[in-house]
Amino acid sequence: MSKDYSIETKCIQSGWKPSKGEPRVLPIFQSTTFKYDTSDQMGALFDLEDTGYFYTRLQNPTNDLVAAKITDLEGGFAGMLTSSGQAANFYAVFNICEAGDHLVCSSTVYGGTFNLFDVTMRKLGIDCTFVNPDSSPEELRKAFKPNTKAVFAETIANPALVVLDIEKFVDLAHEHEVPLIIDNTFATPINCRPFEWGADIVTHSTTKYMDGHAMCVGGCIVDSGNFDWGKNPEKFPGLTSPDDSYHGIIYTEKFGKGAYINKATVQLMRDLGSVPSPQNSFLLNVGLETLHLRVPRHCENALNVAKYLKNHEKVAWVKYAGLQEDQYYALAQKYLPNGTCGVLSFGLKGGREVSVSFMDKLKLVAIVTHVADARTCVLHPASHTHRQLTDEQLVEAGVAPDLIRLSVGIENVNDIIADLEQALAEI
Repeated sequence: MSKDYSIETKCIQSGWKPSKGEPRVLPIFQSTTFKYDTSDQMGALFDLEDTGYFYTRLQNPTNDLVAAKITDLEGGFAGMLTSSGQAANFYAVFNICEAGDHLVCSSTVYGGTFNLFDVTMRKLGIDCTFVNPDSSPEELRKAFKPNTKAVFAETIANPALVVLDIEKFVDLAHEHEVPLIIDNTFATPINCRPFEWGADIVTHSTTKYMDGHAMCVGGCIVDSGNFDWGKNPEKFPGLTSPDDSYHGIIYTEKFGKGAYINKATVQLMRDLGSVPSPQNSFLLNVGLETLHLRVPRHCENALNVAKYLKNHEKVAWVKYAGLQEDQYYALAQKYLPNGTCGVLSFGLKGGREVSVSFMDKLKLVAIVTHVADARTCVLHPASHTHRQLTDEQLVEAGVAPDLIRLSVGIENVNDIIADLEQALAEI
């Protein structure tokens, strides 16, 4: 879509472009297979000599058009959908890392991502060094190794709510000639577009704000198209050397700026199959059409709730980068001047047991293993999403034992605060 259009217009208009007599709304191509007239026509697709659709595990028009919309929102070159945010993060890294390689990752990433890199990918022979994102460049440089292939971080950490100094991490990654991959789930492209700050690849758990209605699990990878994989071909052999499973094609030569996403599609999706259903992608698109309306409301409500909690006598602390006294306020003003997200964290006087007791007394606010949708919900990470981490790992990840993650929805903020008030009165 034209770069002259605003992001609000892109939320609605990007992706599907109907021609004469075609559906006005993005259709659901609910089919596993696609017909061709001759064997040679399909053979050309399998040889990557032609473009088109033949099997939904690799590509599907509904999926691709929604990926194109998200790519447009992020200002990227190419994108692909996956069946979950976890799959997106796995593919984003595994597309350029193999056994014997190394990854540098922010220690404050979501617990599931931490486990992915710290446990599962180590079993695949990929090592990971976790770093404090607030460390100085001098300290962070110590984490890099000759076999480092990428740096991974989150724009806004879940649930630590650390705001990433994107330019610092961009400079470090590029100094070591590797890409910076940023999970932009919490900020969404409405509030931050990491490519504008020099990041190379963006991922999303579309399950969250993009979907918005907590109906569909999904993920997305967007490539900026700006990282030069061929500058150090020996560092990224998967992209710059022949792929025997496709008659020896070299992705950088065959697809140019599209090498990264094409490899992830025709190789990883072919072999691992984390494809979203077209039905889910259709519903994701419905969510995207109101993303620009919902995100400001989330931020407005969350700031009001954060101010309320900050002044409550039973609350020990509140973390929300929209508060002027928050340690990440300055970074938020730089990278997210229009707002951060609808998620805040806080702890209650009395510690972990009091926090758990408080949650059990909420009525409107639901205890769910989810975050960042239209409904206000709450979670105790130490008991739930980060339950597998040790106390030391919890501290490293920025998750205090008493931390309550509150995802503020788009209901009337007075109703949300009233429910918090009655629950606090009970403890």
